[in-house]
Amino acid sequence: MYPANKYYVKGFVMSSYSERLNEYISMVNNELDRLLPEQRIPQQVVIDAMRYSLLSGGKRIRAVLVLEFCRMCGGDVAAALPIACAVEMLHCYSLIHDDLPCMDDDDLRRGRPSCHIAFGEANALLAGDGLLTLAFETILSSRNLAPEQIVKAAGVLSKAAGYQGMVGGQTVDLQNEGKPISGETLEYIHALKTGALIRAAVQMGCITAKADEGLCSGADEYAEKIGLSFQIIDDILDIVGFAQEMGKPVGSDRNNDKTTFATLYGVDKARQIVKTLNDEAKALLKRFPKANEFIYEFTDSLTSRTC
Repeated sequence: MYPANKYYVKGFVMSSYSERLNEYISMVNNELDRLLPEQRIPQQVVIDAMRYSLLSGGKRIRAVLVLEFCRMCGGDVAAALPIACAVEMLHCYSLIHDDLPCMDDDDLRRGRPSCHIAFGEANALLAGDGLLTLAFETILSSRNLAPEQIVKAAGVLSKAAGYQGMVGGQTVDLQNEGKPISGETLEYIHALKTGALIRAAVQMGCITAKADEGLCSGADEYAEKIGLSFQIIDDILDIVGFAQEMGKPVGSDRNNDKTTFATLYGVDKARQIVKTLNDEAKALLKRFPKANEFIYEFTDSLTSRTC
């Protein structure tokens, strides 16, 4: 077991949390750039739109979870890199489509004009479709995983993306705009719309490491809790955040007449729920012998963020 106060990745000990996080993010960004290079072909505009959205920054939270849970389960982080990139591609596709006028109709994303503002609605729709399909191409092209790992990873990601995950969550969300809904329904929406991809990320990290059932179960429970807490923080920031810091519009939920944890329970109660979920998530990390301070700090960062 690596010392609890150290940060281990890629065969050496790093001196700080930020160094390790930046190493992960740099690995992912460089690989994304390689997987989707600039090209001068007739359909160049859709590639430009895909790169515009995919390489515009972002916290790479889901990718980091893939890589870190792979490491915590004794796997090879380099082998998990294509899977981490696939998760980010799929996440980016969902953001492009969420911003469309027929969905949340937001014109700002990561501090820049949304994809449909920069490239037009039709090209944005196609760019999202392109990233969705490229995600699965990336998984299926993985060279350092066994065929059964590839099949399992693709199955997990497809379930998270479809009607049992993000598509289903968005559907129920849209159906309930302008309606009073219960906390149970709200939690169901969040579990599908936001939580499903976070759960997929940790599950695929475990798959790449060939983790045993006990570790997979613990990872899934952890992801379920941080997925909900992450979305509740988003709900809170939509009320108290600032667009310049967030890199996207605030007040969208209010403008779309959506019920959120912050509006249903109040900001203070919502923060208490987040703290409880965060504490429960960190308690689950004790199941992982190779968990060190990085994952604990990373977990805290997800629920203490201001953007």
